[in-house]
Amino acid sequence: MKTMTILRWTAGSILLAAGLQAAEPAPAPVPAPAVDAYTQEIEAWRAQRVERLTRSDGWLTLIGLHFLKSGENSVGTAPDNTVVLAKGPAHLGTFTVGEYARVKAVINPGNGALVDDQEVFSAELSDGSRTKPTLVTAGTVSLFVINRDGKKALRVRDSAAEARAQFKGLDYFPIDPAWRIEAQWVPFEKPKEVPIRNVLGSVSPAMILGKAVFTRDGRTYELLPIQDAPDGTLFFVISDLTSGDQTYAASRFLYAAPPVDGRVVLDFNRAQNPPCAFTTFATCPLPPKENQLALAITAGEKKYRGPGAHAE
Repeated sequence: MKTMTILRWTAGSILLAAGLQAAEPAPAPVPAPAVDAYTQEIEAWRAQRVERLTRSDGWLTLIGLHFLKSGENSVGTAPDNTVVLAKGPAHLGTFTVGEYARVKAVINPGNGALVDDQEVFSAELSDGSRTKPTLVTAGTVSLFVINRDGKKALRVRDSAAEARAQFKGLDYFPIDPAWRIEAQWVPFEKPKEVPIRNVLGSVSPAMILGKAVFTRDGRTYELLPIQDAPDGTLFFVISDLTSGDQTYAASRFLYAAPPVDGRVVLDFNRAQNPPCAFTTFATCPLPPKENQLALAITAGEKKYRGPGAHAE
């Protein structure tokens, strides 16, 4: 009995010495602040953005962009090929650029390569300009033909690419509803032709149907969007005073719904990095001079610093 009394006293002494009150209940947890509908909307958009970026055919999987010469091009990882791949069969086959820039592939047997999931020895490859591009696959590697300024090239992906496997996520400015701006839509009397340069130095004209005009901190700004159709999504290629410091130097992209009743919503919380921020094997447009803003847009995606990031 004496032993038990000593033990109880000792346990109580420990509690008192630690400044604890054993009989008092723990304080109720403080509820987290409610997340408003707009914040939820942007967070859902961010999650979808990451899902698209990290899927097996997303931008993080690019491992090559190879322009084809006219005539025969041997393709594979062996150094004696005309086009040397970073990964794949040593001698995948021969890709021939023929009349009217059509590309025909002759696949070497025994390397497990498929053309649109079929085991064939030859096929004409669509570049995707009119139909879905023809896909050549070998293990985790896939490649297809693209058209760049009238030249044919092979775009190569690897679903097991390091940039995808080691993706650490995206960094953002805090969500700020003040950067969701309702701009005035000013249509042009006739379409305006604006030269758009890309990262390869090529220039292509874009037909611009109007401009978005908005004010921020007492100043007026204008942005020119690219549209595929008169009622299509507005596509803005922009840069601003955060470019090269907090955000990707070349540009950011912003998409907006078509104007309604002379207004267009510019939600800069949805400003995103172009594919070129994640890989050197993408071809991205650069902002026209009209879209190079003397304004710090502290909203949307920040500079990407993960594996595969394009050195600026």
